[in-house]
Amino acid sequence: MYQRILVPVDGSPTSNAGLEEAIKLAKLTGARLRVLHVVDETPFLMGGDGFTAITGDVFTILKEAGQAVLEAARARVDAAGIPVDAALFDSLSARLSDRVAQQVKEWGAEVIVLGTHGRRGVGRMVLGSDAEQIVRTATVPVLLVRGIAPEVDHPESTGQFQATSETP
Repeated sequence: MYQRILVPVDGSPTSNAGLEEAIKLAKLTGARLRVLHVVDETPFLMGGDGFTAITGDVFTILKEAGQAVLEAARARVDAAGIPVDAALFDSLSARLSDRVAQQVKEWGAEVIVLGTHGRRGVGRMVLGSDAEQIVRTATVPVLLVRGIAPEVDHPESTGQFQATSETP
């Protein structure tokens, strides 16, 4: 069974749901986890006039925030008693899916577990999907954990139905 589980994290509730599922899987299989975070500088590189320069200060802040995300994930896994290590990368040299593929190969991951927003339609077209790209290029199984969708988007998936009854 799986002994090495790779978990991309970004600190979001959706990502945390993926981490929680990876912890459950690791407990069942006796696996170790590697949490992975890729610092995304892209929003800061794109300005109103196209590409702009990212300052060293901004990059430092982004890396520190990424390190904090990794440390929080590592602490959660440690608290569950599971062996864990962490890897931090930047997105200037490769996309998240490329880094995940690299880590699968270099670290020997046997499964990837990650949270997904489950975007559909225009939101998916415009924003793209890191999870979809990972699934398309992965050489190992991928477990996608769907984050809790807002009730407005998917009321059937929230489990928040109100039963009503009328008596004559």
